[in-house]
Amino acid sequence: MAQGRSPWTLVGSEAVTDPTNQKTQSFAWSAGPLGARLTILWEGGTAVREIAEGTSFVIGRAIECDLHVLHPSLSRKHVAVHVGAALTVEDLGSSNGTRVAGRPIPPHVRVGVEHGAVIEAGAVVIVMQRHGGASSPETSGASKTPGLDTERLTQLVANSELSTLLVGETGVGKELMAERIHRGSRRASGPFMRLNCAALTETLLESELFGHERGSFTGAVASKMGLFEAAAGGTVFLDEVGEMPLSTQAKLLRVLENREVLRVGGLEPRPIDVRFVAATNRELPRLVEEGAFRRDLYFRLNGITLTIPPLRERPDAIMPLAREFVARATPKGMSAPRFTPAAEAALQAHTWPGNIRELKNTVERAVVLSQGETIGREHLLVEAPYRPMAPPGPASPSVPAAPDRGDALRTEVADFERAKIVAALEQAGGHQGRAADILGISRRTLVSRLSAYGLTKRRGP
Repeated sequence: MAQGRSPWTLVGSEAVTDPTNQKTQSFAWSAGPLGARLTILWEGGTAVREIAEGTSFVIGRAIECDLHVLHPSLSRKHVAVHVGAALTVEDLGSSNGTRVAGRPIPPHVRVGVEHGAVIEAGAVVIVMQRHGGASSPETSGASKTPGLDTERLTQLVANSELSTLLVGETGVGKELMAERIHRGSRRASGPFMRLNCAALTETLLESELFGHERGSFTGAVASKMGLFEAAAGGTVFLDEVGEMPLSTQAKLLRVLENREVLRVGGLEPRPIDVRFVAATNRELPRLVEEGAFRRDLYFRLNGITLTIPPLRERPDAIMPLAREFVARATPKGMSAPRFTPAAEAALQAHTWPGNIRELKNTVERAVVLSQGETIGREHLLVEAPYRPMAPPGPASPSVPAAPDRGDALRTEVADFERAKIVAALEQAGGHQGRAADILGISRRTLVSRLSAYGLTKRRGP
């Protein structure tokens, strides 16, 4: 245990609340360089502890534990975490046991765990993050915790006030996860504000985040509150935070530390009350080592990190998502079409390289193509979801052209797809690579679509 050794330096103290609403005071101590961070979540409370290299940390209900939590699922001295050359965890003979990655571990045996391991001590969840020990940003998440109920972990995170970092491939649904965290939090009645940090210039980004005063720059004809002020009592979602300029990172760090914002051109800081959720598909620790992302900001945003696995690793999520997208794409007043068994099989067999974004586009196109009560296998086009469908040419003069519903549908879906491409290019500011990411396709495919639809090619940087 940390207590009883010297010399010690207090690195943090926090009042935590147990499920019976009793408050306890607990401390984290450091005897040298920090070795690991523990994020502990349970129904009714959260704690974050920095653990020194070469020490141990005991969690349980007893007052003499390094972190004592009055949760009924914990034993008096339930589990110990040991930080040394390797990270190990030890069940101290608890009644309800300890699980690592969903597997029970034997009592009184030190079991090695990886950076980002998720440990369950009774109903208490412990996330271990090694300081300086891994370049991967993946510190927790469903893909890393096969034995942990993803819904429960998400709800525990939502119930806390921890800043949350969402990582994963492009299109895996980081914004959907951020919305779920907001809806499941105590801030659900407040606003959910989102901003794509890669979509704005540095000047506009700062104005959108912090607000500005009248006359602070050319075109500032009136004062404007920023995102952090507008989201009072709610959640701010910063997408593609890894693309934020260093100068803006420094200002965001001050906001996180002081919980107040200074408008561009302003003189007096204004207090804010928001929860931060950020997302990136970049490896932030690598950007930190390269000097492109501030280390202190990374750890401020990374109260806990949730890794969202790609869709190919969670086939059970495909059909619920597909049905949700069908419902959204169906015009009001109409019944949403149903998938045929063949269509469901095709959706579940596809590898979805574009993840949820590709699934969403495929389903929306299928709703347009089906024009009926069911979506069949022929409406999905999943082998080549983005193969150009040229508008029908003129009928042969020797054969009278007959009305063809298939031609009309192909024209309709071509128009739909062309509009999606144009909208994505506008959103990406003409940058083809970003537009391709928005659409869930490769840049090469996008270029071929631009050519097929006769759109002017816009060169990105």
